[in-house]
Amino acid sequence: MAKSGWFDASAFYNALDSVRQARNLNWKKVAEQTGISASSLTRIAQGKRPDVDGLATLVAWSGLNSDDYVRSEQARPEPEPLAKISTYLRSDKNLSPEAATAIDELVKATYERLRKKG
Repeated sequence: MAKSGWFDASAFYNALDSVRQARNLNWKKVAEQTGISASSLTRIAQGKRPDVDGLATLVAWSGLNSDDYVRSEQARPEPEPLAKISTYLRSDKNLSPEAATAIDELVKATYERLRKKG
């Protein structure tokens, strides 16, 4: 079975290395600034994929967009509108996690009630 999607760890590492060089840092400093162990950074350099928390940390530190390193043999579909709404609500710094969940549940229930049935 063909892979439907994968993370291009090598391309991510090369971009991360460019950020490191632009900031005039060595990998030890990157490890210190991110809290990612030097051994984890070495594994990424060897083509291993970072764990999701490590990836999130490196993306936040570098300003890179992790989605830019997701590859697929097929065209990737647009995210569903409800998924986008959920993401935006949970990233809103004006909402507590509980408030975001409450609004999300309301939107989903209303959407389901009002959407066109095909």
